[in-house]
Amino acid sequence: MPDSRKPMNHCLLAQACCVALALALAALPLAAQPSKRAPPPEGCGETHNTYGPFDHRSAHASQLYIVESVHFTRGVENLTHGSTGPFSKDIAYTLAVFPNHPRAIMSMARLADREKSNQADGADMTVECYFARGMNFAPDDLVFRMLYVNYLIQHKRLDEAHRFLDYVVTQAGDNQLTLFNAGLLYFDMQDYDKALIQAHRAMALGMTRTELRDRLNSVGRWKEPDPAEAPDAAASAPLPAASAASQTSP
Repeated sequence: MPDSRKPMNHCLLAQACCVALALALAALPLAAQPSKRAPPPEGCGETHNTYGPFDHRSAHASQLYIVESVHFTRGVENLTHGSTGPFSKDIAYTLAVFPNHPRAIMSMARLADREKSNQADGADMTVECYFARGMNFAPDDLVFRMLYVNYLIQHKRLDEAHRFLDYVVTQAGDNQLTLFNAGLLYFDMQDYDKALIQAHRAMALGMTRTELRDRLNSVGRWKEPDPAEAPDAAASAPLPAASAASQTSP
């Protein structure tokens, strides 16, 4: 029988390079991203189902029901009770149909972490590949990007997390919830200055939730916003694409 170890090592190296490229593309501004919306990034395997892919944010309720009622039940989501087979298979199918499914990507990441692996047993690709595919499929889905930031934080990859989160806040515009959640993620990275900036931006847009302020208070880093320096509409707007590219490209 021929020795397949060397070709396999080459394949793993090629896959790692392709995933890195896919994640780098995902960090670019929307105008700089390829227009082709292929679900699996190169080097991340193939999607074998024939249903989908659909953007989770705009999918019809019937499309969600068809998949979730069978493959992404509450037991599968919570990793407590399987449905049609191993957790990894059902979650992988859900992500194949809805590449930016937020709860499914969280379940896949938890499953891989539980197995102390970057690829859950039986899954068709690594967690990194699932994130890369989702971001490439729906590059304007800032919630999905922030889930990736959270994943990076949990795995102590703070430089990458900063890069992706810095890009998110340039694209958030006047979305107070996105700015608020970004502030919480900056806080998790102990970047209290940026957390405070996002807290002030969100408050200026009407955010009334206090979790971010309370956390900053707990470490002695909260400051009330200066009325004379309240962010105006221009401060809340996204940066031009060129500026964002210079700040967020890996």
